[in-house]
Amino acid sequence: MKRLILPALAALSLAACETPQPTLYQPAGGPHGVGFSELRIEPGRYRVTFHAGAGAPPIQAQDYALRRAADLAVAEGYDWFRVYGRDMGFTGGNGPTIGLGVGGASFGRHSAVGGSVGTGFNLGGGPAPVATLEVVMGKGPRPPGPDVYDARGVQQSIARPA
Repeated sequence: MKRLILPALAALSLAACETPQPTLYQPAGGPHGVGFSELRIEPGRYRVTFHAGAGAPPIQAQDYALRRAADLAVAEGYDWFRVYGRDMGFTGGNGPTIGLGVGGASFGRHSAVGGSVGTGFNLGGGPAPVATLEVVMGKGPRPPGPDVYDARGVQQSIARPA
């Protein structure tokens, strides 16, 4: 029984060291990786998504999605963009878990049986916010409206973190 306690304590100690995934303004490393991604729907129209790290504030995901839309607009020669659709969601964040394992082995005239019970908690900092925007870009003077943004102004207001 003592042989089971030490490995169980070691595993629990390692699990307690898990830290939330930091939220960086970067391309996402996969479908659910932290960072931005975009889908070009047609020229001047994009769906921009930003997956933040676990436990990040939702406003950070929204700001970084706006920043990505601004970067795309400027890179393609546009002056402004209009947000036609916004969606805010969360991934991950499952609650406590419990597991049970039993095993046995035989070594010639010796045999062994072992068992364990484990519990786990989401130590990653909670659910991860995901912000999605559908944007249409334009050139020239910015039209009026609360969902129309000056692309260079957004780049200056929502600076890239170092």
